Amino acid sequence: MTDHLLDDLAWRGLIANHTDLDELRAALDAGPVTLYCGFDPTAPSLHIGNLVQILTVKRFQDAGNKPLMLVGGATGLIGDPKMAGERTLNPVEIVHQWVERIRGQIEPFMSFDGENAARMVNNYEWTKDMSAIELLRDVGKYFRMGTMLAKDTVARRLNSEEGISYTEFSYQVLQGMDFLELHRRYGCTMQTGGSDQWGNLTSGTELIRKAEGVSVHAMSTPLITKADGTKFGKTESGTVWLDPAMTSPYAFYQFWLNQADADVVGYLKVFTFLSREEIEALEVKVAEEPFRREAQRTLAWEVTSLVHGEAAAQGAVDASLALFGRGELGSLDEATLAGCAQELGGVEAATGATLVDAMVAAGIVDSNSAARRAIAEGGAYVNNVRVDDAELALGADHALAGGWVVVRRGKKSVGLVRLSA
Repeated sequence: MTDHLLDDLAWRGLIANHTDLDELRAALDAGPVTLYCGFDPTAPSLHIGNLVQILTVKRFQDAGNKPLMLVGGATGLIGDPKMAGERTLNPVEIVHQWVERIRGQIEPFMSFDGENAARMVNNYEWTKDMSAIELLRDVGKYFRMGTMLAKDTVARRLNSEEGISYTEFSYQVLQGMDFLELHRRYGCTMQTGGSDQWGNLTSGTELIRKAEGVSVHAMSTPLITKADGTKFGKTESGTVWLDPAMTSPYAFYQFWLNQADADVVGYLKVFTFLSREEIEALEVKVAEEPFRREAQRTLAWEVTSLVHGEAAAQGAVDASLALFGRGELGSLDEATLAGCAQELGGVEAATGATLVDAMVAAGIVDSNSAARRAIAEGGAYVNNVRVDDAELALGADHALAGGWVVVRRGKKSVGLVRLSA
């Protein structure tokens, strides 16, 4: 499998930049390569952009290579420079909490057994006791200002009104030092990351070349975008996170289900482990029977199962069907209904509120008169049961798990109302 790993990555569109693919291919063919990928705890959760890196490293491990998954307890205290604006530095104790949360999100994807077992590492371990003098003498001497200033993010920030602080400017030194330290400790000879990290990746390869006199490898994946060039990984409610408390499994599933025909095949290649034959078969179905949306349903199932497990994925499927009248609402638990409400915009209402009030509050009609008209025309439903009484009072006998009531107008306009005392 190792012989064909780079070919598979290229087919999946996962190679943006590289130091030398022929040399990397030879290294992979010669035996297991130890590689690393870093994740900074600059938020309490990773997002689906980070998932690209996790799954790419998993492909290397599945091909027999040894991953080092680095959570940056040190670099997370600094923050990688953004294209625009200085980062807000988070409190040390918060960053350390986020390290553990992110570590827990990465670990389920990796195998920690066998000859190519993964290892979790934290760069805080080798930086916390290093003095400024040691950093400048032992590491800083290998960096050249011209090279550092030419990095894309640094150059752009220097030419902006806000400029760049010495703190963020120095980030590339710390990331380069990580690669050197992992090379010395574990024989690491490769780093992966997003293409926006390419300057930081090559800082590490150059540092090792100068300090150790050996060549190592770096490879980046492209930033994922939509076919129309707009940003991927955002919804109207914000970033799509891996933490189910921040993006519910239902909302997560819906995000993938709603991808456009022009995007879905590319996302199947990047975010699933389906074979080329399986993906190409789905590509044919997108072209010939797009109305069936089989590729989107496969994508949503595969990625939700990978991140949240099959039970949560099945719960999201069941919820999707039940909310629109094709499943049993009573089988949905409180967490699933709360996740649906998070996605659809659940609202509170007093017990005893009329159906008209509930429909207006849930936003599925614009006015009381529109609600009454929908009810009179037979297009109003409470928990998938058609209701023709505009004055119906919603009470305990209507409440699903967690006090939620599902109101619907027609086939597609759904809202959730939670009854309060």
